[in-house]
Amino acid sequence: MDEAQDRDALIDRLRVIEEQPLASRAEAYDAIVGELRSALESADEHG
Repeated sequence: MDEAQDRDALIDRLRVIEEQPLASRAEAYDAIVGELRSALESADEHG
């Protein structure tokens, strides 16, 4: 995926999350934070 596709996919995920009940949103946002953290840490190791 290129950067624009990654951004669009994240925006789509956020829209879906916003439609969920509060407790589910918290879990979903936590999962995204974990994924982003892993991606950033991986980029630091390879960059």
